[in-house]
Amino acid sequence: MVMTTTWTPDTWLDRPAAQQPAWPDADVLAKVLDQISALPPLVFAGEARDLTEELGEVAQGRAFLLQAGDCAESFDGYTADGIRDRLKVILQMAVALTYSGGLPVVKVGRIAGQFAKPRSSDTETIDGVELPSFRGHIINDPEFGESARIPNPQRLLQAYQQSASTLNLLRAFTKGGFANLAQVHAWNQEFVAASPQGKRYQQLADGIEAAVRFMNSCGIDVDHDARLDGVDFFTSHEALLLDYERALTRKDSLTGDWYDCSAHMLWIGERTRQLDGAHVEFLRGVKNPLGCKVGPTATPEQVLGICEALNPDNIPGRLTLISRMGADKVRENLPPLLQAVKDAGHQVVWACDPMHGNTFTSDLGRKTRHFDAICREVEGFFAAHAQVGTWAGGIHVELTGEDVTECLGGGEDLNHADLEARYETICDPRLNGTQSLDLAFRVAEFLQG
Repeated sequence: MVMTTTWTPDTWLDRPAAQQPAWPDADVLAKVLDQISALPPLVFAGEARDLTEELGEVAQGRAFLLQAGDCAESFDGYTADGIRDRLKVILQMAVALTYSGGLPVVKVGRIAGQFAKPRSSDTETIDGVELPSFRGHIINDPEFGESARIPNPQRLLQAYQQSASTLNLLRAFTKGGFANLAQVHAWNQEFVAASPQGKRYQQLADGIEAAVRFMNSCGIDVDHDARLDGVDFFTSHEALLLDYERALTRKDSLTGDWYDCSAHMLWIGERTRQLDGAHVEFLRGVKNPLGCKVGPTATPEQVLGICEALNPDNIPGRLTLISRMGADKVRENLPPLLQAVKDAGHQVVWACDPMHGNTFTSDLGRKTRHFDAICREVEGFFAAHAQVGTWAGGIHVELTGEDVTECLGGGEDLNHADLEARYETICDPRLNGTQSLDLAFRVAEFLQG
């Protein structure tokens, strides 16, 4: 396929755009988009360039990517405590992975913009009533009612304001001492000591403790050293709602390049990765680091087309391919894709999304995932890379710091009946804090191996 010769932020308008809402009033939408276009950027071009450099290290096997956060952010129950708890779990996971892999961990949150969700159908029917599907709080409301499901452009402004507030708090937490290495390690020690599954990681926790003591004995004050008191933390979301992404796209005054300033990193989903589609056309022109989900139906030719469209200059760190195969398919379906990309010389980050390929409906009608299947897909991801001789560069997971019961299994061995206790997601099931840490320590074992 031949791409548009000259890209502008509007050339995507000539392409078919999947998963877009049917806005009821084009004039109201245009006014809201004009307002957003005049607002300050949420992130800065220089930060996006920094992330590209860090992901370049991942692409070359010198770092590991941890991309994690909520399935879909909500306007309801939005609290500082919720943001803090999500960040806390990600930081805890990163410490275990850093020590085990002996490599830097690039930390990217699914946060401050992850409001829109693709759906398998434009409508849903309950008790004979058919209404538009819920597409995320940035578009409509999950309540099953006619007025609630009408796409409302004013929600775009609310999403912007919540993203700005979230980013402000994240920057305060990650640079203000909350991310201190000694403190995060102390949280991990509590996990190892208190939870049944945590005890299997005692040796790893002891190794981290010994490393911390060694640094202190060498004169590095772990509690107060600026290098260990804060972390770089980046944001990302699926660039699904193209009108919103276009409104936050800015030309960098230093380089003259275009950046989508809604997040540091944007990704394209499995349902919107058509090479002739609007999402690929829009994102190929912005200079942010990009991701693309790759499912079990992807062919080597399609994946090579994605590489050529989104990273024609073959810049390490520009493109992350996020495999989401399913635990039963990853060992068979992933190696041919890895081999094709390797043979073509594309320098990409490969990350594993072990969540979406393992979703099913429970006995009581709840969407869920089993922790064992999630772990099996990650194990298969590492095995596939070992087979081909490529770098298993990261994981991409949906999680929360709260004690929810949305995924089966794990240390608490949650069963179908347990799902009703604290099933709080507005879309897909997430790992709770304990399951997330358990997964991180298991990935740490793969890295050590």
